[in-house]
Amino acid sequence: MTLHPKIDAIVETYLSVADAEAPGLVAGLYLEGSAALGDYRPGASDVDFVAVTAEPPAAEVLERIHTRLGAHPFEGVYLTFDDLQRDPTELGERPRARSGRLNRRGGVDPVTWHTLARHGVTCRGPEPEELKIWNDPAVLATWTDRNLDLYWRRLVTRASRPFTPWGLMCLGGYGVVWVVTGVARLHYTIATGEITSKTGAGRHALTAFPERWHRVVNEALRLREQDTAVSTPVGVISGLGDHFGTPRRSLYGSPFERRSDVLGFADHAITAAHKLYGDR
Repeated sequence: MTLHPKIDAIVETYLSVADAEAPGLVAGLYLEGSAALGDYRPGASDVDFVAVTAEPPAAEVLERIHTRLGAHPFEGVYLTFDDLQRDPTELGERPRARSGRLNRRGGVDPVTWHTLARHGVTCRGPEPEELKIWNDPAVLATWTDRNLDLYWRRLVTRASRPFTPWGLMCLGGYGVVWVVTGVARLHYTIATGEITSKTGAGRHALTAFPERWHRVVNEALRLREQDTAVSTPVGVISGLGDHFGTPRRSLYGSPFERRSDVLGFADHAITAAHKLYGDR
């Protein structure tokens, strides 16, 4: 796979910093997420990584690496080769980095293992198929079904309150893309046993859900394609401007009407995904 030049530059910078701080520490580096799934958007996407070490790394070393790296959109987890052969739901916490900050007690989940095994892009180290990466479709499905309530149902509840952070976020483009494609991705995983990108999830939704929801799905796909849906105040304001500019870019006349459909679709998709899982 040919990577976007921005991804190449971020990876090169990271490896240079990591090797300078701790020579030999990073034995394997793999990309997952949008970079691996062919849906990277330079204005809106993070570069998701899995860094593999022979032994558990010292948190102080990782903090130095990511402090030097700074606020690059580089987000990922540190695992050992042994970790990759085990069920992630039984591993506990592992160091996770994002935008120059290290969380020493980050979470892990089966989606990362499954994506790495099926789609991982090798930047350093053995190819994914050589690593004997753990993979259990039943565990992936169960984790996905639980995540629909533990994360997404709670987020939708918060977003239904207008003057909360997510209530305001869902008036802009970022909230539309995050919620619509997020719940559609989990529905896709339960339906197929596979992982898809945000764009792939939107396309899946157009075939999996009634026409009633096609407008909000197409709105999410439009925003994703235009690469403007970012989680900043400027991004939210830009998303609001889609309704009032000339020509009007949004498929909706009002951000409030659009948010209503975003939340209605999310509720419908979560319920449908639970039913699919229950029927398995």
